[in-house]
Amino acid sequence: MKAYLIEKYGDQSAVHAAKMPDPKPGADDVLVKIHAASVNPLDFKIRDGDFKRILPYRLPLVLGNDLAGVVVKIGSAVTRFAVGDEVYARPDIDRIGTFAELIAVHQNDLAHKPTTLTMTEAASLPLVALTSWQALVEKAQVRPGQKVLIHAGSGGVGTIALQLARHLGTHVATTASAANTALVKELGADVVVDYRTQDFEEVLDGYDVVLDTLGGKTLEKSLRILRPGGKVISIAGPPDAAFARELGANPVLRQAMNALSFTTRRHAKRRGVAYSFLFMKADGEQLRGITRLVDAGKVRPVVDRVVPFEQTREAMEYAEKGSAKAGKVVIAMA
Repeated sequence: MKAYLIEKYGDQSAVHAAKMPDPKPGADDVLVKIHAASVNPLDFKIRDGDFKRILPYRLPLVLGNDLAGVVVKIGSAVTRFAVGDEVYARPDIDRIGTFAELIAVHQNDLAHKPTTLTMTEAASLPLVALTSWQALVEKAQVRPGQKVLIHAGSGGVGTIALQLARHLGTHVATTASAANTALVKELGADVVVDYRTQDFEEVLDGYDVVLDTLGGKTLEKSLRILRPGGKVISIAGPPDAAFARELGANPVLRQAMNALSFTTRRHAKRRGVAYSFLFMKADGEQLRGITRLVDAGKVRPVVDRVVPFEQTREAMEYAEKGSAKAGKVVIAMA
């Protein structure tokens, strides 16, 4: 099969096309012919080697964390899927590789594709939809009537998190450019802060939950707009000990991660709020719940552009430069 991979960590120049052996599915695996995949910031971080200490991948490594496609073979223990099924998934973190023609995915990480979506639309969803679900439902446990701030509302995660927060009955604020104000309001934002002309810390106060997708100064300020007892869930801030435990890291690595987030957690504690780091995990059951929301018209994908498989490197470059106006960049295999 053809795939886009890295043989060493580095910048975009390290990514290249190559022929790889077709994957061999295990007993619980589903072999999927990929019709579309999408680009995520996680792809750049893995390519750069940002996670090599905690995720020791074996090189060469096929990149890609989202897919939609058709089942072409199932393992002997597979009970949920049949050949010909249209599916989508975010593979488990140790089994990535969706910038390819084929992939073997554990049946527990897979779900049937929403019937209302095309393959390219479906491929844009798994990682960002699961991130939004695990942040707002699983970690923050948001309730109707609460006030939620979602940073970068026109981004990949933001466009889905806004819709989910609206579905959950919250009052939603977001940061976005003036050019994307109409879009984020349509997706569910009650309040839009233009990050180019306004400081959200001066506009917002008393929030229950913040979904931080940017880290740095944005994370620091987010702690200050929470009410006592509020929570910041970050996908861009420093990892914490809870994440290290989920990862099964050794004691030394746990201590190192704890140290990385010490300052943030200290500032949060002083303000009577909580900080939590989220590294999204594959979950077919949650993805099936998202499928129901999509088919019920509660959540829709936002796709910036679709590019052919042969231009995978260009798609990554476009996304990494922040050229997308809103939503995801999708790679179509055919």
